[in-house]
Amino acid sequence: MDAKKITEILHALSSKIDKEKEFLTELDNVIGDGDHGINMARGFKAVDAKIDTLETEDIGEILRTAGMTLVSTVGGASGPLYGTAFMKAGMTMSKKTQISLSDFLACLNAAVEGVKMRGKSVQGEKTMLDAMIPALEAMNKAIEQGLTSADVLKCGTEAARQGVEYTKTIIATKGRASYLGERSIGHQDPGATSFTNMLEAVYDYITA
Repeated sequence: MDAKKITEILHALSSKIDKEKEFLTELDNVIGDGDHGINMARGFKAVDAKIDTLETEDIGEILRTAGMTLVSTVGGASGPLYGTAFMKAGMTMSKKTQISLSDFLACLNAAVEGVKMRGKSVQGEKTMLDAMIPALEAMNKAIEQGLTSADVLKCGTEAARQGVEYTKTIIATKGRASYLGERSIGHQDPGATSFTNMLEAVYDYITA
């Protein structure tokens, strides 16, 4: 997969987030600042515009540009977290003009580590990591089993969805949601949901 396709995937992510922005904001109204969907949609619209001006075959540069744009345009905690995720992924792909499935998983691994570092968080705290980490683990396992790229992504997407469901069962210990304590139980994490939306968009693009 080349740089042109990566740009198309980023546009697909933007379309997916824009489609889901009201639902994401509803989720965030309950346990956050009530702006996750709106902020993410605005950020990805800025990414759309920025990456269309790039004249490069360097996939790393495209991903880093997306990350820097998210940091500068998405408010709250989501901008630094998602921005770091994309920038770390971009560092993994520096000067590469093709991306394989194993490269994609290396990007996701780098993104997970970036989110852990930036958010000072771990799995089980009702954050986006509760979808990211299960997705990564499921895809690594699927690769070891010799599954096709589409099936690997399907496994990851399903694991991310399960991770979102898991966030309903636990108490938030990070961010604004942590103020609710036990009242955060029963509500799914907006960040885990938006990450799952993105993975769904990648799967839909690959299988279209």
